[in-house]
Amino acid sequence: MAACDTIKAKTVATKQSKSSIQVIDRMMNLLEALAAQSKPANLKQLASDTHLHPSTAHRILGVMVENRLVDRIEPGSYRLGIRLLELGNLVQSRLNVRQEALPFMQRLHDDLKETVNLSVRQGDEVIYVERVSSNGQMMRVVQIVGTRAPLHVTAVGKVFLAEDGADAASAYAQRTGLPRSTEQTLTDAQTLATELAQVRTRGYATDNEEAEKGVSCIGAGIRDIDGRLVAGLSVSAPSDRLDLGWSARVRDTAERISRAMGYSARG
Repeated sequence: MAACDTIKAKTVATKQSKSSIQVIDRMMNLLEALAAQSKPANLKQLASDTHLHPSTAHRILGVMVENRLVDRIEPGSYRLGIRLLELGNLVQSRLNVRQEALPFMQRLHDDLKETVNLSVRQGDEVIYVERVSSNGQMMRVVQIVGTRAPLHVTAVGKVFLAEDGADAASAYAQRTGLPRSTEQTLTDAQTLATELAQVRTRGYATDNEEAEKGVSCIGAGIRDIDGRLVAGLSVSAPSDRLDLGWSARVRDTAERISRAMGYSARG
């Protein structure tokens, strides 16, 4: 009897998975249909273009409207939503910073012979989006592209928290509880606040085995043409090899990338 229940459960899960994929596929078809129109399109036209029943198209469009992927101009009339523009701008900024940063990252790696990382912020985490490393060292640090980490355990994450200001950093500490990754992780809000004040003063941040035991890091921020902090550059190395004297080069390289992005410090 238990075996039958297991089979039934797997069958239901498979059907649900297929149904979810089908809904996503239909949603993408509706987005493509809207993208093909220079003006708002009505429900009948969209249903016809995507070969969907009008009630199905209406239901999916309703969810997309709720998530701002689609705007409802008037009853039965739709266009692409502003959220797509926001996401597109975000993607563009990240693609641009990777493109501009890579040559500078390579030169910094050639200079220091250590792993150089590029990361961006997403909510309460940083995501590694590019790296430069080599295979020639017996011990090397490799941050896998796509890896995430809480803001307070990484050098670049601290740069973002410092940029937020004291109140926002305090809210982050309260919201997340500052989870511990290693024995060195800063789990006290006041200690973190003190370090963030130092980051604002010196223009770079450090991670002293706070994300991974035996690995330390120096990070600095990268700004876009509007002065927004959009990414962070960091050098990671085994703690016994990391030299805090590299901080000036890390900060200088981040500033060079910022200038390549169109940023010009004022005042």
